[in-house]
Amino acid sequence: MAADRSMRAFRVAYDGRPYSGFQRQPDVPTVEDTLFDSLRKLGVLDGDTPTNYAAAGRTDAGVSALGQTVAFEVPDWLTPAALNGQLPGAVRAWASADVPPDFHATHDASRRTYRYHLHAPTLDDARAKAALDRLRGEGDFHNLTTDDEGTVRRLETDCVRDGDFLVLTLASDGFARHMVRRIVSLVRAVGSGASDLDRVDRVLGPEPLDGPAGVATAPATPLVLVDVTYPGVSFDPDPDAVASAREVFAERRVEGLVTARVAGEVAEGVTER
Repeated sequence: MAADRSMRAFRVAYDGRPYSGFQRQPDVPTVEDTLFDSLRKLGVLDGDTPTNYAAAGRTDAGVSALGQTVAFEVPDWLTPAALNGQLPGAVRAWASADVPPDFHATHDASRRTYRYHLHAPTLDDARAKAALDRLRGEGDFHNLTTDDEGTVRRLETDCVRDGDFLVLTLASDGFARHMVRRIVSLVRAVGSGASDLDRVDRVLGPEPLDGPAGVATAPATPLVLVDVTYPGVSFDPDPDAVASAREVFAERRVEGLVTARVAGEVAEGVTER
């Protein structure tokens, strides 16, 4: 490690809607590419990836984050606010922590927490919570992912009604691909009465469920990676970066409210005559 550099982890928030996921991909915009472009503009990166770089997770296209975490070697002056100077508004670093030289943002995470904002004004909350209860604890979630390995997980769950939304919080040491969004689909099916509660047991059973018997993947945009936990690591919010993030996302919230209001007027104004 260079004498003037040290390992630092950053909390990064982003609106995932404009991006084709977090991880770099050829010919499409990703959050990771955006971060690397910012580091190049700041003169911190002159190669392909930062030294000792790793990220907590690979969110899918459209998935947003509050607590995505990246770590790599940085000069002392690279604060979250400095990083934001070259980032677009949809991506904001807002906190950081100095970490040991061998820190790895992927492997050292002990817990990842996702939150899904399910628009479900007519869903039966009791049935939905019962489905979540059956999913809680250790199980083999092979029918809720496209992965062939790493399907046995210990899941923590919570479910809260917030107006027309049912807010599902899922936490584990790690999640298989599409696992969170397929859990949401399964809970929605049980909560709506489209599936019986025993379907949860069949999904967790040893028999593979494919085709019509399988579980579809819920839409990505209501999903947020809200937190990643690292034992012994405490992140310090950067006041200027926090203020910037709050301003940017408050503006995006207003844009969303305006969009919903306009769409509502059009929907209500369309008639059959």
